[in-house]
Amino acid sequence: MTTTPADLVQTYFAAAVDPDRESYVALFAPQAVVEDDGRSFAGRDAVRAWRADVPEVSYTPGEVVADGAGWSVRTTVSGDFPGSPVDLAFWFRFDDADLVEELRIRP
Repeated sequence: MTTTPADLVQTYFAAAVDPDRESYVALFAPQAVVEDDGRSFAGRDAVRAWRADVPEVSYTPGEVVADGAGWSVRTTVSGDFPGSPVDLAFWFRFDDADLVEELRIRP
């Protein structure tokens, strides 16, 4: 069975709400880079630390579309934070092992 980018994105959002943070971090390549809120986090340890500061939220992702060298999806993020809900663009680039190599989260 072939894993599609839409499957990988769905797996990402499922893990993002799972209380097991290590299963979330395991989705990232060792050299992964995350850009969020104007900051950059490189490597799994940095991703783990970044994720520890993310409040509990829910995600309603839209359609996954090809976007340059990666895949993007507009997503509604809801939770107990100012301005909730907010629509954000999530851009993913996956490596050959289907791990997140780069994630950009932007308005």
